[in-house]
Amino acid sequence: MRRAKIMVVDDEHLIRWSLEQNLKKQGYEVCTAGTGEDAIRLAREEQPELVLLDYHLPGINGLEVLQRLKEIDDELLVIMVTAQGGLETAVNTMRHGAYDYINKPFNLDEMSLVVRKALETSELRREVVQLRSEHKKQGPPKIIGNSKHMKNVLEMMAKVAKSDASTVLVQGESGTGKELVAKYIHYESSRAEKPFVAINCAAVPATLLESELFGHEKGAFTDAKTSKKGLFELADGGTVFLDEIGDMELGMQAKLLRFLEDRTFRRIGGSKMIPVDVRIVSATNKDLLKAIEEKTFRNDLYYRLQVIPIFLPALRERKDDILLIANHFIESFSREFGKPTKGISSMAEKLLVEYNWPGNIRELKNVIERAIILGNDDTLLMENLPLEIIAKASQVTVPLTTFKLPAEGIDIEEVERELIKQSLEMTDWNQSKAAKKLNLGIDAFRYRMKKFGFLK
Repeated sequence: MRRAKIMVVDDEHLIRWSLEQNLKKQGYEVCTAGTGEDAIRLAREEQPELVLLDYHLPGINGLEVLQRLKEIDDELLVIMVTAQGGLETAVNTMRHGAYDYINKPFNLDEMSLVVRKALETSELRREVVQLRSEHKKQGPPKIIGNSKHMKNVLEMMAKVAKSDASTVLVQGESGTGKELVAKYIHYESSRAEKPFVAINCAAVPATLLESELFGHEKGAFTDAKTSKKGLFELADGGTVFLDEIGDMELGMQAKLLRFLEDRTFRRIGGSKMIPVDVRIVSATNKDLLKAIEEKTFRNDLYYRLQVIPIFLPALRERKDDILLIANHFIESFSREFGKPTKGISSMAEKLLVEYNWPGNIRELKNVIERAIILGNDDTLLMENLPLEIIAKASQVTVPLTTFKLPAEGIDIEEVERELIKQSLEMTDWNQSKAAKKLNLGIDAFRYRMKKFGFLK
């Protein structure tokens, strides 16, 4: 396991020794320096992730050391340690790039907490750098489609990516790939080297969403132990994806609208206006015009968001793309799970194309993943598909002779039990309807229910 490296800079030997022992007990690597000059030299040699820096040092003081350290590594986290009563000095050092400050005399538990929070920030920064590197290698996400609908969408996406459009609204049913569209626009644009951050507005409580987007200052509310940057600030120069924007409550909609007007905001509890340059891509599966009529969505925000509207068709409206997408998932999952599957049988193709796909591409992906995991054939067969697809696919005759008995054989009792269970689940446990699905009389069906423990 990787151990974080911390440098302690203080001219008092006892403080250096005390912090060094305490931090080593917590599993950190520690190096120490008694002067600013030594600290600058050690920073180049040891490349620490975090520095605990005393302000009052012999020779060059802590502020100058801080500036020199940030020249060596602008991402280096520095916690300034100041004499009690030096609040103004501490705040000044934060303006020059310090991550946080702590007053002397300090409590070791308090220092441990500040160190842990700082290293969590460092870890997040490393993850962001790694993700950017991975995305740069992978390029934009692959969006598949040859249908007329999707050709129009892809053409629109390409134009938007190369434009300076600051707001884009993606609409479509759940599972149609709205986040993929947002990522494509980001990674095909001049913003690709900057962050892409996403948030589901429906998943974050209204009371916390403002803090997530705009950030807060230390002490802004009860649990605000430290200052926090919001997503708009973290994504400066990049793209923010606001998923499920239709579920945002009205008060937060008004605050978002104010931000969109001039791209400036205040953190909660702050007084400074912070300007940022971000592209906002919003998405929803709701009918926003209907929501406006019902007064659950602001009319002015809607028109501000949909400067560039993109409508994603449901999978049932682009049947020409179903097998294309299915084969893409087969190739991907076969490679991932080490399976030999490379194609689709003709009967399975008919079932996939005729099925209505209420869950859209997300459902198709899950179906193919399940089929690859459970199957061992070179071809994806009809029997690898869920029963609901076989049962619900319209105008498809499924002859029993298409079922293929696996070479290793099957447990016919298990197959029968599973069919009884699935027919009950498909009909909300209506025994008469479930019996009809299996072409059984009600008495024969109830006998099997008792046999397999579904009926006492």
